[in-house]
Formats: sequence, C-alpha cells, structure tokens
Amino acid sequence: MVNLKKRLNKTCRMIVLAVCALLVIPAMALQLKDNAPQTYTVKKGDTLWGIASVFLNEPWLWPELWRTNTQINNPHLIYPGDVITVGFVNGEPVLSVTRDKPSLVLSPNTDRRVKSSPIDVLDWSAIAPFIKQHTFLDETSYDLLPKILGNQDGNVRFASDDYVLGEKQISTDSQYRVVRKQDTITNLQGEILGVQVTHVSTASSIPEGQTDNAMLLFIDDANQEARRGDKLLEGGFDYPDNLTLKPSTSQRGHVVGDLHDHNLLGKYDVVIVDLGAMDVEPGTVMGLYVQGPDIIDETTPRYVNEPGVSGGGAWFNDTVMQPAMKVGEVIIFKTFDAASYGLITRASKGVKHGFIVANP
Repeated sequence: MVNLKKRLNKTCRMIVLAVCALLVIPAMALQLKDNAPQTYTVKKGDTLWGIASVFLNEPWLWPELWRTNTQINNPHLIYPGDVITVGFVNGEPVLSVTRDKPSLVLSPNTDRRVKSSPIDVLDWSAIAPFIKQHTFLDETSYDLLPKILGNQDGNVRFASDDYVLGEKQISTDSQYRVVRKQDTITNLQGEILGVQVTHVSTASSIPEGQTDNAMLLFIDDANQEARRGDKLLEGGFDYPDNLTLKPSTSQRGHVVGDLHDHNLLGKYDVVIVDLGAMDVEPGTVMGLYVQGPDIIDETTPRYVNEPGVSGGGAWFNDTVMQPAMKVGEVIIFKTFDAASYGLITRASKGVKHGFIVANP
C-alpha cells in the first residue's frame, strides 16, 4: 500500500509538471531578427504582417514594435513609399515612419496632390478565395436549406445556363448559391460542430416559373456541375474588410479540419479550429503546437498508443505527459458559432488534425 501511494504521488507530480509545461508559454522579449534592416521602404502590395516579418521572428508582436508611433498603430495610415526606420527606446526596438507628400504632375504649370491606398494588415488576396468558396453551417441550418430537385430533361447533373427546379423557398431573395456538403466537422470528443460546405455555382430564381411547391432557377457562373440534392443558400459569403491582429491569451483549442481534406497542411492552408465566435475573433493570432503520446515509465518505457497497451495505459502506472512543441502560427480570419477558419502563416512541419492552437 505504501509503495502504491508513492507511485501515485509521483505520477500526480509528473502530470502536474507536464500540464504546466503544456499550458504555460513564457513571454518573449521583443527582439529584432539578426538580419533586420535599419530602414525599410513600403512597397505596393506590402502588409503590416509582412513588414513585421522583415524585422521580427514573431510578426504578431507588431503593435509592440510600433507602440510609440501613432501612425503605425493605425494600419490605415501606412502607405507605399513610406520609409520605416528602426530606433531604440530604453533599450527596446521601436519603429518610426516618415513620408514625402505625394503629388501627381498633370502639366508644367499644374499639379494635384494624390493619396495612394493604405496597406492592409494581412494580404486579403491569400484569404479571399477561401472565403468566397467555403462556409460553415450548423447541422440543423444545413438540413433545412432547400435543395435542387431536377429538370425537365431528367438530368442528374446541371451546368451553366441550365434551368432546374428547386424546393419552394419563402423568401424575397432571388439570388442563391448552390452549395454542397463537403464534410461534417466534429471535435476531438466526436461531438458535431457543424457542416463544412463548398460553393458549386450561383443560381437566380425565375418568377414566371414558380409553382406551389417548387421554384424555377437558372444556373450561372458554375465552378463545377450541380447535382440533384445540392442545397440552395441565400446571398453570398460575407467577410470583414480588414483584420486587426492581436495575439491570443488564454484560448486553447485544436485543429479539427481543413478545406480540402488533406492529411498534411502547410503555409497558407486554411484549417478549421474548434473555437467559435464566443472564444476568438477575426485577427486573433495563435500558435500551432504538437504533442507527442504519453509515455508509461516502466522498466522498458512504452508509449500509451503502442500495440498491446490497453486503455491508454493503466491509471496506476507512472505516465509522463509530453510537453507541446510549437511548430507554427495561424491567424483566425472567420468565426462561426462553434468553429473558426484560420490561415496558417508559418509551419516548420506538416500540420495535422488534432494539433493544438494556443497563445503564440
């Protein structure tokens, strides 16, 4: 009995230490890259995230790097042609910005002041295709969407310029997106978070073709052929105009899916995480972490997932939980009720479902 208590105490201490190693990520001092330039001239197409990556290994810390400069704190006040200069305040690096007043010469005797477009926080061209082609719905909402029934020719597939019948929808909206269920997304406990759907085509209702239980639709702008049973979603997929980036704090979740059913994901792939709009908001920067399997500390150590180890290891064994190791970063750019989309901006190894997302 005494030996059993000692083993239990030792096991508890090891579990506590492992949990602390997993959850506590120390604050890092703000440091410039070894090869960071002294000045940088902003170019068309630059983003605050990209510029911060020139100076920092942790670009989500850009508000700290520019904390003393009111111009750079506002991403809408940074323009191509601005010169960003490195300085130091109390030994800490900071950036300042200078610019020439832009002008456009119209004739030898006339000129007009012009203002270029401000740079974005993040390059929306990398995100827009995902926002425009994918969305996430709760299971009930998806099931209630009207569906395509068929057409007069008895076809099962439909292309651009085809007329089809869809289930009657009580709505004043005449524009629909034809969407198809791609996957049902669950958390690591197997609970359903929602349905991932993909855009197939657009469709317009034809008022003259309405019946008591169906509506006539014209298929246009098809990415792929529509099918019987595809769903009709009103309107478009909305998205924010810009993002305000900030690091996450205590949020912790997992990668539970992606947009293309890949086994390994990398930079600029989009992942689905099991954190909803109540947990995170667009612009939240999170670290990606991977944790190895628990180890049973016996005469010959074993992993709990090895063949022959039942139940993940007996509770009375000395089980060592491995600390999570950081392998990348992800920016949350779209949130839903029970899940969110995130863009991988850095990855030192292939990202898989089950990876941890936490403060960066």
